[in-house]
Amino acid sequence: MKLFDDIQRLDIIPETAKGCTISDIDGKSYLDLCAGNGVVSVGHSHPHYVSTLAEQLQRIVYCADEMANPLKQELARKLGRLCGYEDYSLLLCNSASEANDYALRLSSFITGKDRIIAFKGSSHGSTLATAAASGNTKSHSTLESNIKVTFAEINDAEAVKDEFSKGDVAAVIVEGMQTSNGIVMPQTYFMQELQRLCNDNNAVLIIDEVQSGYGRTGKFFAHQWHNVQADIITVAGAMGNGLPIGGVITHPKFEKYSGGIGNNKEISHISAAAAIAVADIIGEANLIGNAQKVGQYIIDNMPKSSLIKAIKGKGLLIGIELERHATDVRKKLLANEQIFTGISGQSTIKLTPPLTLTLDEADIFLTAFARTLADVEENEKKEQPALF
Repeated sequence: MKLFDDIQRLDIIPETAKGCTISDIDGKSYLDLCAGNGVVSVGHSHPHYVSTLAEQLQRIVYCADEMANPLKQELARKLGRLCGYEDYSLLLCNSASEANDYALRLSSFITGKDRIIAFKGSSHGSTLATAAASGNTKSHSTLESNIKVTFAEINDAEAVKDEFSKGDVAAVIVEGMQTSNGIVMPQTYFMQELQRLCNDNNAVLIIDEVQSGYGRTGKFFAHQWHNVQADIITVAGAMGNGLPIGGVITHPKFEKYSGGIGNNKEISHISAAAAIAVADIIGEANLIGNAQKVGQYIIDNMPKSSLIKAIKGKGLLIGIELERHATDVRKKLLANEQIFTGISGQSTIKLTPPLTLTLDEADIFLTAFARTLADVEENEKKEQPALF
């Protein structure tokens, strides 16, 4: 049997990783500024994370769903204190797709309505409902196309208001920051208007913080920059630093629906232990403050280049939009500088390193990036035809 693999993979086989560094089977080390699209939140092989998992593996990994798992309640308490939503409830699952799928189903269940407002350029998952609510409509199957989703432009409050006038909107789902088609942060007025429209029209405001949450932008959730309160918040990858886990954080007004269409069956003891370790590390090491400090340092010290069109994002969720396709620049950073970055859309270099990134590591990137951009600019000049 062979893998059914729909991802184009790099010719690199990682063997070990620590902090923000990955080493391959040939002994070559790379500065990891991608971290699995921000999944590795507290760094590779953090000592507290590793020891917590090792201890839990010696105890129990999984058992019958009907038995109590005190780790879930411990996680809920710690996450509530850390994120500022202590009076909300936490439903646990295995992934971002599951978390967003549950949020959409719960919204329809609560409101009795069946249409979702989502946004162009968004990405919410790979289940039928979450794929249907993702903005890349070219990849929708016939099944997904039958789910009632209306797409608006991000920050276009008037378009959203017009859709609400039709009376059938169950929920609005919006990312704390869009990261799949360039980096786009919603405007404060827009987010506040979404909250008002949902409150006034018996609809649910779902904020997908899978990539923008867990301290990445310098606040626990990106939407907290806008002084809004979500009805439902979804989290996933960064929550477990790579182990499968997702979370649906729900407003107290929905407590009466608990258990109506889902439950906490699927989460294992080992994933819960991982999430508790992540919460401990983020709080004790002040990684939210570090993300804000180091991210702002990168933005403030970005090299000057005619190739850079715009710098977007907050904290350690940074998009460097180029005046050209970003693929070649990313490849040069990897091949020549041993720096691994992400890419968003066609022209944006995406930085989502572990929240443990240091100023010294940021300087390594800035120096290498300046050298790479200068090299690309020089090659472009050489390729220009001579004028006679």
